[in-house]
Formats: sequence, C-alpha cells, structure tokens
Amino acid sequence: MSRPLRHFMTLVLAATVLLCALAPATRADSLRRGSEGDQVITLQKKLKNWGYYTGSVDGIFGSETEEAVRYFQRKNGLAVDGVVGPDTARALGMTLTGGSAQASGGSSGTNSSSGDLYLLARCVYGEARGEPYKGQVAVAAVILNRTKNSGFPSSIAGVIYQPGAFSVVADGQINLTPDETALRAARDAMNGWDPTGGCLYYYNPDKTSNEWMLARPVALRIGDHVFCR
Repeated sequence: MSRPLRHFMTLVLAATVLLCALAPATRADSLRRGSEGDQVITLQKKLKNWGYYTGSVDGIFGSETEEAVRYFQRKNGLAVDGVVGPDTARALGMTLTGGSAQASGGSSGTNSSSGDLYLLARCVYGEARGEPYKGQVAVAAVILNRTKNSGFPSSIAGVIYQPGAFSVVADGQINLTPDETALRAARDAMNGWDPTGGCLYYYNPDKTSNEWMLARPVALRIGDHVFCR
C-alpha cells in the first residue's frame, strides 16, 4: 500500500472513531424526531399521563410525539422546537442519559430526590413567594397530597404539569429560580410537615372567580391563600 493511501486510510479510521465517540453524547443531550428507545417511552408516558399526547407509547419519536412536545413547550413557557433538550427535559422531570431516561421522582411522587425537591421549590416560589413561611410549606404540602390521591397524577412533576393545574406553569413563572426559603419549605413538606391537614386545593379568594373552587368548604387560611379539601 502506498504511503499516501495509508495516510488517507488512517484519517478515515480516525474520523470514524471520533464520530462513534461523539454519537452517544448527542443522543444523551436531546430527544428529537427519529429518536427511539426507553428514553422516548418515558417521554411518551409522561406526555400521555398529563394530557399532551394521545398516540401510542411505542418508543418511536415520530410526528405525534414531536407535536406533543411542542404543545408541552408552548404551555410551559419553553422554546418551542419539538426537541427535548436540557431545558425541556428538566421541565419534564427527566434526566437524559446515554441509556434509558430517568424520571426525577418515583411512583409515589414524594421521594427526596434533588430533582423533585427543586421542581417543588420552583412551584412554591412561583405560587407563594411573599407568603408566610407556613403558607409556603402548605402549598408544597398540597402538591404532595395530590400525589397520594387517585384523582391526580402520582408524581410531583405530573401534578405540577397537569394541564390547567397551576397558573405559574401557564405564565412561565415555574422556570424562575427558587430562593432559599422556597427550597426549605419544599424540603420541610417532603419531610412530612403538612400545615393543611391533608388539603388538596388552595386559592387566593381575591384573584379567583372559579365558582367550583369558591364553593368548596374552607379548612383554613394562611396569608392570602385559602386551603380546602
């Protein structure tokens, strides 16, 4: 084999090795149309459980899955591109890996993983910053109580991102960085403190006109929020 040909073959081999090394990182960074596997199954299950996706859970990222991702992104103040990148994965409560996707939160929705804690704190910060500390814990407790009730999704992310459930998801405040108070309130609630005694709902009577909510028996009031079962 001539020297130029050997040099050319060496370059081709090096390029092939480099591309193979980079491929897993690309798969780990995002999910998009054409992606397949366990990560896509996890994605489809989440979107289906939360009402964004009506197709089959088949592990194939096709046009229906892409449109469901776009729908989720539009509703949650994310860049709408149909691609599950780091920001969208974080909002979904997913960790993208080179293998299977991991959900941040088990079936009970109340484990103490850092992903669940941070998401819960983000919701508390968006919904209740400025409220008394006890009221912030109470908001977190309501979310956790829902994960234990058969009428709601069983995970923290599922409850928070259930369509229409929380105004901060609709207006994008869910993406704000929580302060230390919100993080502490979320942690206290996850450790078992429930100032509401099991309430599933809360609202600000000065800001809601929902007749169904206003008609529910009031259990207690903390700050500007009324809590009810």
